[in-house]
Amino acid sequence: MPASHPQKPASPLSPAVFHILLALVDCERHGYSIMQAVESDTAGALKLGPGTLYGCLKRMLSAGLVEECEERPDPDLDDERRRYYRATDTGLRAVRVEVARLAAVVSVAQAKKLLPRNLPVIAGPSR
Repeated sequence: MPASHPQKPASPLSPAVFHILLALVDCERHGYSIMQAVESDTAGALKLGPGTLYGCLKRMLSAGLVEECEERPDPDLDDERRRYYRATDTGLRAVRVEVARLAAVVSVAQAKKLLPRNLPVIAGPSR
């Protein structure tokens, strides 16, 4: 497949890739900020180490799910060594597909009375 047409991501996404994309849905982030967001969003259930994070980001860049941002914060306000990432349109589509797939799984679990119909929404800390 030509490089100009990124591969369509396979569904389901791995938990790490899914949560990295979720962290990038609403803003650009650098690596450490992505790790913090994932830990916060999962209430500590998923903690990405640097090897996992940067391995995933490398594969996600190659697949066209994320891209490195060219605009940088003022070096006086931020470390110039940081790389910032954002979800691409392909990445946003992939995370939406995965959310829909997970919602369908929850519906089946509810129909089988494995989960209550009115699950309480657990809000993580605001970012």
